[in-house]
Amino acid sequence: MTIAHDEAVIDAAAVDAIFAEARTPNTFTGDVTDEQARAIYELTKFGPTAFNSQPLRVTYVRSAEARATLVGTLANGNRAKTAAAPLVAILSYDTSWQEQWDNFLPGYNAPKAMYDADPDLAAATGNNNAHLQAGYFILAVRSLGLSAGPMTGADFTAIDKAFFPDGGQQSFLVVNIGQPAADAWGAAKPKFAYEDVVRTV
Repeated sequence: MTIAHDEAVIDAAAVDAIFAEARTPNTFTGDVTDEQARAIYELTKFGPTAFNSQPLRVTYVRSAEARATLVGTLANGNRAKTAAAPLVAILSYDTSWQEQWDNFLPGYNAPKAMYDADPDLAAATGNNNAHLQAGYFILAVRSLGLSAGPMTGADFTAIDKAFFPDGGQQSFLVVNIGQPAADAWGAAKPKFAYEDVVRTV
């Protein structure tokens, strides 16, 4: 047991499943039901974002045609495992996220004008907060007893052209989801120690 286990308000098995023992598989097996796919988002949405903005958009790829299109945009090392994964998600952000302001922060829309006036700021804010939500997405997958394999080795311009041709979403991550197969693991990778990365000022 570690200090993280000792201090956590969830039990040790949950700490292990979500954090301490969770790893990224290279191969997947099993099934991911529609109910599980929905539950992943229903947990993800509760993570905090700036102004409660929630710019993340999730595209689950289930059909053979869509899977083949996606696989063709991936780096060679990511193709076989994505073709075989039980479920694959494309994570993107809504490029017009601030237009939903009255839905995600009703009663206080004064900051919206700042984003309307600065498209670069709006894009950066949408991108940054969607990446934040992507972390919640991976933890949600793990909390359901599944494993996540996030990948950035892809031609995201090609993904956007194929899946979001109207420009309404911009992709940034592909995530394989399922149970780890028997040969899923390589050697465990080291993690930095507290003393290496944390300071108190």
